[in-house]
Amino acid sequence: MNTRIGTLSTLAATALLSACQTAPVQTAPVQTAAPPTSPEVVGEFRKGTGYLNGYIDRKELPDSLALVPPPPALGSARQAADLQLHQQTRALRNTPRWEYAFKDVNLKFPEAAGVFSCALDMPISQEATPHLNMLLRRSLVDAGFATYRAKDHYQRKRPFAELGETTCAPKEEAHLSKDGAYPSGHAALGWAWGLILAGLAPDKANALVQRGHAFGDSRMVCGVHWQSDLEAGRVVGAAAVARLQADPVFQAQAQLAKAEIAAARAKGLKSDRTDCAAEAAALKR
Repeated sequence: MNTRIGTLSTLAATALLSACQTAPVQTAPVQTAAPPTSPEVVGEFRKGTGYLNGYIDRKELPDSLALVPPPPALGSARQAADLQLHQQTRALRNTPRWEYAFKDVNLKFPEAAGVFSCALDMPISQEATPHLNMLLRRSLVDAGFATYRAKDHYQRKRPFAELGETTCAPKEEAHLSKDGAYPSGHAALGWAWGLILAGLAPDKANALVQRGHAFGDSRMVCGVHWQSDLEAGRVVGAAAVARLQADPVFQAQAQLAKAEIAAARAKGLKSDRTDCAAEAAALKR
């Protein structure tokens, strides 16, 4: 009897092994082709703007109108706090912090690629890190556009327009006076960039997230946003990052960007900016 049981066990094991070798293995779809790093291949969302298509269809972006509460009502305690903080930041005019607020206005690449170079402590560019560069360039549009359902709905006036003041970027004032303040697009994308980069370089997470926060704060320093605009923008930015995690092209590009960071560190490359100490002092990082 024992011999028979042993024989049957052997036959069963052999049949199971054979089935495993011949049955098709069910696996999840794999991103085989590397995501493009060429701006020409990715394409602009609006010709001539320099802003590239994001990873996510605009219809699938987080709904900012559902995510954030209405902006502070006139006469409310939150509106009074917004005004108080705005007035406090007027003391920063013509200081090094004001100068960095002006630099943070620019969302065009290649200049915008260097925003996190000091915090990451390595160069970021189309030439040095094409996948990392493209990751930032495309997610900018996703995070920024995600704010517009609420922006267009509330059409909140910006501080400089409400109070008749000037900003750190006078050339932007005509456009910004027609663009809703709440939530802040800059704060959304700065926060999104900080979170994305922190996931790729967790050892630099504190500095990266702090720089993303400061990027949003620059808008209040500049005089174009209220504090509550920034807070709402960060909520939308975090939601955009969460949505990006489900996009296979973003995920594939993020893995390649992570490899670029590792390769740059293996070569001992450091940030090519000469003002990292000045930035840290101005932003109080």
